[in-house]
Amino acid sequence: MQFKVSKEFLEQVTALIESKNDRDLELLLTDLHHADIAEILDELDFDDATHIFKILDSEKTAEILLELDEDLRENILSRLSSKEIAEELDELETNDAADIIAELSQQIKEEVISELQDVEHAKDIVDLLRYDEDTAGGIMHKELVKVNENWNVLTCVKEMRIQAENISRVHSIYVVDDDERLKGRLSLKDLLTTSTKTPIKDIYIRKLNFAKVDDEDVEVARTMQKYDLEAIPVVDELGRLVGRITIDDILDVIKDEADKDYQLAAGISQDVEADDSILELTRARLPWLVLALLGGFITVRVLGLFEGAMEEHGKLFFFTPLVAAMAGNVGVQSSAIIVQGLANNTLSGSTFNRLIKEITLSLLNGVILASILFVGGHFLLDLELVEGMIVSGALISVIIIASLIGTFIPLLLDKFGVDPALATGPFITTSNDICGILIYFSIAKAVLGF
Repeated sequence: MQFKVSKEFLEQVTALIESKNDRDLELLLTDLHHADIAEILDELDFDDATHIFKILDSEKTAEILLELDEDLRENILSRLSSKEIAEELDELETNDAADIIAELSQQIKEEVISELQDVEHAKDIVDLLRYDEDTAGGIMHKELVKVNENWNVLTCVKEMRIQAENISRVHSIYVVDDDERLKGRLSLKDLLTTSTKTPIKDIYIRKLNFAKVDDEDVEVARTMQKYDLEAIPVVDELGRLVGRITIDDILDVIKDEADKDYQLAAGISQDVEADDSILELTRARLPWLVLALLGGFITVRVLGLFEGAMEEHGKLFFFTPLVAAMAGNVGVQSSAIIVQGLANNTLSGSTFNRLIKEITLSLLNGVILASILFVGGHFLLDLELVEGMIVSGALISVIIIASLIGTFIPLLLDKFGVDPALATGPFITTSNDICGILIYFSIAKAVLGF
């Protein structure tokens, strides 16, 4: 059964803190998962959260640190000494420890690293800090099990037992040569069913997927998704095995990328959360709102060009919001499909063929929607035949143009290295609104001659 933080439970925790009953408080939290305790701490004020953090053992609090909200984690770490922070990091795997150290100031970072008890652990953390956070090197673990191709099965098992002591989960057994270059992987089944004297080089699997330290994390995610991998080894520029990336790390990458694309699609230019300050939220939202406002000015200007039609054909103006809305909706639909295909690396074929397909699809949708509009406008809004034909014809044209813009813009942005998710936000909506209105009244003017 999933644990849920209730008001009553929080009141019980607060009461134990106020009465300084640390023994009962520790007993209350002992059997809870570290993620559940992190959820509890997020609901408390900083002082109470820090108090709980300090009474629990470092083996548990180290995992809690990873689950905390960034602001709360920063506040708690600011109240710990460098030695206390080092004690927490000694309990974590290298990439998790490196992520936390990266959040510290340079001075505190150096002090914490000097306080780490495990020298090899400290070296691995420092090594990870030199990689960009959005690369394979930046998200990999240093902890792994590797064996030499020149060992026999018996030696291999002995060495694996030693290495596995410091690893929470063994996903794969990697095979390297004398220069630490990755050669392949070892099947546990083959290891168990083969004679102890058999050389590893005779039984290991040579074909395997791997990532390079400077590969983008999203590319690694695509590889692991495509081949259903639970873990993937990482090699350096010389092909030497330097780490591994596990599925839980990739889930974080996928989540972060999805959050980023969702915010871009909503017209938010920075990575923000609901609890961020008003200033931070304003900086993230304002640029695209300004763009939308400028687009509105242009739209008004376009309408002004057809001011003379207001007196003679006033009904046409009632359909302006409809045409603009359909242009924006169709553009967003088309761009969303392309952006999804680019993100999943599932787009195939030439751009020309894709545009032809989009024209065919939009033409079909346009004819259906225009027919509905023509019939509805005639019987419900008393549109004259010519006016109905203008609105319906304009709707078909607008849908085709909007779908082409929604298809072409993401592809163009991706070609120039710009996140195509931008094309699903206010940018595509605003541009299609302007184009839609311009096309609508241009057709009307050509037919009616105003």
